[in-house]
Amino acid sequence: MSSPAAKNAQSKFARYRADKKKQGLKLLRIWVPDVNAPGFAEEAARQAAIINAAPDHEEVMAFIERATADLDLPPYEWGPEGPPPAWDPSLDNETKPR
Repeated sequence: MSSPAAKNAQSKFARYRADKKKQGLKLLRIWVPDVNAPGFAEEAARQAAIINAAPDHEEVMAFIERATADLDLPPYEWGPEGPPPAWDPSLDNETKPR
């Protein structure tokens, strides 16, 4: 038999989901890459290097900027460390496009 705390937590979540549905929202669960997984940073850097070296890089980035210009997005909170330094692919032989 479930404890009262478990039932309360379950009903609290059920109420939360019902409230979100009333707001016209739908629960969506997806799998996303684990940024802490071994090899993630290396693979991300490898893919970024490929994109940065592409002949149409500037055109693609301009398209992305235009496509997202009208979005009302809050500024990204980088945290106390601030944004990461600019990546210079010439300094990293391991992540140059293959």
